[in-house]
Amino acid sequence: MNVLLQGDHASAPTSFQALILALTLAYIFGQMIAWVYVYTHAGVSYSRSFVVSLIVLPVLVALVLIVMANNVITAFGLIAVFAVVRFRNALRDTLDTCFVLAVIILGTACGTQKFSSAIVGGVAVSGLFVFLWMTASGTRHRFDLILNLRWTRSAAELTAVSHLLTRHSLRVHVANQHFGKGTEAANLSYRVLLRDPSRAAELLSELAELPGVDRVASVQAADESEI
Repeated sequence: MNVLLQGDHASAPTSFQALILALTLAYIFGQMIAWVYVYTHAGVSYSRSFVVSLIVLPVLVALVLIVMANNVITAFGLIAVFAVVRFRNALRDTLDTCFVLAVIILGTACGTQKFSSAIVGGVAVSGLFVFLWMTASGTRHRFDLILNLRWTRSAAELTAVSHLLTRHSLRVHVANQHFGKGTEAANLSYRVLLRDPSRAAELLSELAELPGVDRVASVQAADESEI
């Protein structure tokens, strides 16, 4: 127990307190960058596993640098092991890569007699993976409903639909608008974040009664995870 509480006693000793502080700061900065990514991401490809990886990777990098501790031989050995595993396995998910990297780092810590680093790092990383899984960290919920309707009036009169959606919604996003030739009806698709999700039926009823709406249908919008 004295060995564990006083830190590592390999070729480059590690302070127990410094180890805890480094992993904690890495986790905090990872969370900060990950949530900035979540709120600023505007592309069509959003991956929850990538967000989780942004949180885990700083912790793993901090742990691996503590294990290496300016030891060139350990650094080359770690790179060689990871290269072999990466070559033999085509990892398509960034989170899978984090798991592989975690076990390699912990194995390296044990092999270089950084026992306290291995124990603290193993518990911290395992707990972090479980915590992020249980809290569904990185999941993004921006809309409640996807509305599809058929509009038989002119495009200039669509303000009636916009006013109705704005009255019921906090956020409205036009997902698709397809206008036909001449008098042909238009197909419209909206994503809406409702002010009160329990009143979704009321919104659908008012849309169906709106002059010019020939048909209206809705789909529950699921949380964004892998799109």
